[in-house]
Amino acid sequence: MGILKIKRIYEQPCEDDGVRIFVDRLWARGMTKERAHLDYWFKEISPSPELRKWFNHEPEKFKVFSEKYKEELQDKKEGVDRIKDFLKDKNVTLLYAAKSPTINHAIVLKNFIDTCN
Repeated sequence: MGILKIKRIYEQPCEDDGVRIFVDRLWARGMTKERAHLDYWFKEISPSPELRKWFNHEPEKFKVFSEKYKEELQDKKEGVDRIKDFLKDKNVTLLYAAKSPTINHAIVLKNFIDTCN
């Protein structure tokens, strides 16, 4: 069983990252695809444009954002299942571009996957 991790796409890749999946809808500003060392880009698993714009990375909205994003994830079963399949025998690192390591959708996605196993 692999380990599910999250990290900013701007951080150096590590050997133990395993499968590297970018989970943002929009490409990371200033990052090249070569430097990102991606295996996959799962745009479809990211929050909807409406939810992302509403949230706007405002800390006071994170709790409500998390609940709404979890609701959206119920309809994104294919992407969630692919990540769970990778985890059967590999580590998986979910990559995000947000500046905050504590207030971002990758945290919500990781928790969602961890609790639906």
